[in-house]
Amino acid sequence: MKNNRGIYAMTLFCVIIWGTTFVSTKVLINNGLSPAEIFFMRFFMAYIGMLFIAPPRRAAKIPVRDELLFFVAGLTGGSLYFLAENTALQLTQTSNVALLVSTTPVLTALVIRLADKKAKISRNLIVGSCIALVGVAFVVFNGQAVLKLSPMGDFLAISASLLWAFYGLTIKKLNNRYSTFIITRKVFFYGLLTILPVFLIERRPQPPVINAEVVFNLLYLGIAASLICYLLWNKTVEQLGALRASNFIYLVPLTSLITASIVLHETITPVALLGAAFILLGVYLSERKKSLF
Repeated sequence: MKNNRGIYAMTLFCVIIWGTTFVSTKVLINNGLSPAEIFFMRFFMAYIGMLFIAPPRRAAKIPVRDELLFFVAGLTGGSLYFLAENTALQLTQTSNVALLVSTTPVLTALVIRLADKKAKISRNLIVGSCIALVGVAFVVFNGQAVLKLSPMGDFLAISASLLWAFYGLTIKKLNNRYSTFIITRKVFFYGLLTILPVFLIERRPQPPVINAEVVFNLLYLGIAASLICYLLWNKTVEQLGALRASNFIYLVPLTSLITASIVLHETITPVALLGAAFILLGVYLSERKKSLF
């Protein structure tokens, strides 16, 4: 029981931190940094941190198949995911991105089902996911926003959600053979490696502004949101499985709502509070072991 509480605490920590990263990313973009630059700097700091925490040691040679899985993890949970999500934030409304990215648990269930026909998805998980997703819609729009379609931005947002679903599935496969430290270090390495080609084609309109605010937000994204959270999240996937772990992503918009209220002084409406209740109920039902029916 105590072990389960520890896993849930780690999961909640991750979603709380990730729920606040929209603000940090927006600050950095406003100061002239591109999505690729933000990703590279945060993953570079995280990779250096992993070299100190778990330095590479001579060990048995990693099979090519597993090395390819590490490469896929670096793409889906690193470079491609953040490029898709951060570019979507530039092309469409933040509310659209938050809502579409919150479909990750649903897409994860579909990916797992396609990958393994024998995989069982409980009724509790289905019902809880539906309730939580309705809550996400209430929280995202906060009783005042209006959904406006932006085809390319919305497509990138849903692509980011699908990429994270594949990331969870890939990590689950690697967890059977490698430690969380090795997996996380490899994810950071291949994430950095696969973002490099973007810099060859990216054109910088103007140099970024470097000040205390920029440095603080980069450190926050690199150390807290990347180094610490990726370690904890990969451990969570190992213990709970990709599907159950992804269900906690429904809490990210709720965290973003609270952060926006504190930092940006945005109003929390009764509709948003109702949505928060739906999210909490949905996540609780999803984790409930006793069947609802």
